[in-house]
Amino acid sequence: MDAEAVRTWCSLALEALGREREEIDAINVYPVADGDTGTNLYLTAESAAQAVEAVFAAHETGRSAPALADVMRAMAHGALIGARGNSGTILAQLLRGMAERIGAGGHLAGALRRAAEMAREAVAHPVEGTILTVADAAADAAESAPTDTLHAAYAGARVALDATPHQLAVLDRAGVVDAGGRGLLAVLGALVEAVCGEAPVAPGPSAARPALQARAAEPCDGGGPAFEVIYLLEADDEAVARLRTRLDGLGDSLVVVGGDGLWNVHVHVDDAGAAVEAGVEAGRPYRIRITHFGSESATPPREQVQRAVVAVVPGEGLLALCGQAGATTVPLRPGEPPASGELVDAIRRAHAREVVLLPNDASLRHTAAAAAEQARAEGVRVALIPTRSAVQGIAALAVHEPDRRFDEDVVAMSAAAGATRYADFAVAERQSWTSAGVCQAGDVLGLIDGDVAVIGSDLTDTALTVLDRMLSSGGELVTLVLGDDVPESLAARLEAHVREGYLAVDTLTYEGGGRGTPLLIGVE
Repeated sequence: MDAEAVRTWCSLALEALGREREEIDAINVYPVADGDTGTNLYLTAESAAQAVEAVFAAHETGRSAPALADVMRAMAHGALIGARGNSGTILAQLLRGMAERIGAGGHLAGALRRAAEMAREAVAHPVEGTILTVADAAADAAESAPTDTLHAAYAGARVALDATPHQLAVLDRAGVVDAGGRGLLAVLGALVEAVCGEAPVAPGPSAARPALQARAAEPCDGGGPAFEVIYLLEADDEAVARLRTRLDGLGDSLVVVGGDGLWNVHVHVDDAGAAVEAGVEAGRPYRIRITHFGSESATPPREQVQRAVVAVVPGEGLLALCGQAGATTVPLRPGEPPASGELVDAIRRAHAREVVLLPNDASLRHTAAAAAEQARAEGVRVALIPTRSAVQGIAALAVHEPDRRFDEDVVAMSAAAGATRYADFAVAERQSWTSAGVCQAGDVLGLIDGDVAVIGSDLTDTALTVLDRMLSSGGELVTLVLGDDVPESLAARLEAHVREGYLAVDTLTYEGGGRGTPLLIGVE
């Protein structure tokens, strides 16, 4: 195992879960037959893969590759913050256990054992015939194998998966294996392929009865708690121990994973407010997700609109602006890029036959493409306009006309976005080479269309220089988006500069662009 092998593992695991997502969803009957285990595992793996890619991206400008320990920690952390559902939360803990041992130079068998132990400790009431059983079997087989540990672990997990219907009555009645265990087998198969170069023989389609497959995709029938509650929690160990006790008394399917002050909490309850309140008493909960298992069946479907725009947007101010313009928005938080599942959810919320998707960030192009492909598979006509900045998205949204033909609307929005040059700003964290020369720690970097164009010591002076560079090739409209902590005086200074030096150019200013960058500039 080295850093590149972990990167390959994440990529292959994501591919495998993507291929098998629908099958895993179809056999999901425990602990709740809500038909989303495959999707939840995919979204968890996607978050892990994104975190690993971020580590490699940070080392692209340097000469050294990232260390194995750093990549393993990133994988585990990404899974932790992006974990979805019961099985996804357990997978995050399994990856954390592996990272703990492999990152410290341990062997794979020991890593699998530690992963299985930590996963069991995270579940309030472990049940046999689940993903926990499959994880134990993989560790047992790996520890017993004299050679070829990886293939032995996969084989042990596969045998255990096939036996899950004999351990859990609900699986036996349905004629299926455990969905979470099936997903874990896919992840282990990806690990075998990443390290050994050849994928193991995967099991055939699960023998789910047709009646079950139809039922598994429906919300639960009310036989258990009404809500699934998930949130990230910043808290110390003692507070989390008290939280476990309180949540265990409120509901079931309790899984709390993490450590070092950051935890992912998952529980099924009837009183969602009490579960969140318990988190508030323990520390700082955020990214709270509450799902009502029966909400889809209880709410009559609303009529589809013909066309909608879905936009990824940084900052509360721009979220409100784009929302008022009729867009369905997805927040872009610093260090927390939305996963493809969040974009698909937004497309579904838009409830339209045709959707224009604006990612508004160059790093989201692959994520947005995956979301568009999934939405198309669900029957939605999706056009992805590869906007690389929020100002390009604003320009596209400004010319959106839902009454036009779809193709004509997409062409007009694409043209408006493409005609908008964009700039953003950052503060250098260390000395490094850039396309504009050498920068020192603390320098203000002005980036035009993604490349460093100006290095300065002051945000205002750097912004003025960037603005002049952009307007030197012409322009009719300047759009300024101020970050949350930037004084209004900056906008006033830039607006005055445009009025005095560029008489035919108008300026629009918006506040509340988030904390990712202090200032965005668009020139159309």
